Amino acid sequence: MCTWLTEQIGIAGAARGVPDWLKVTRANVFYDHPVSAPYDHALIIDFVNPDAGVGARVGVELSAASAWELVRAIAAALESPEAQADLTAQRHALASAAQETVS
Repeated sequence: MCTWLTEQIGIAGAARGVPDWLKVTRANVFYDHPVSAPYDHALIIDFVNPDAGVGARVGVELSAASAWELVRAIAAALESPEAQADLTAQRHALASAAQETVS
């Protein structure tokens, strides 16, 4: 049974689309029937920029095992000293911006 539950998160980044790179501002993540991947169900990630229209999208369909390996690889990469320093700086900037908004 499919639930169609989708996690939507705001993101900041870029993705290689057709024909160029595009700014991505949201990721939609769900586990459902894929369009192209040869699985009954897949983890699907749509990197999108809703403000740029329907063509501003890059979709990925992964097997459950591949998705878990991707999660592991992302976590390992984010443990690097460079990533930890960037995370600290970015979190500090976000907290400062939030305080300025409240003030």
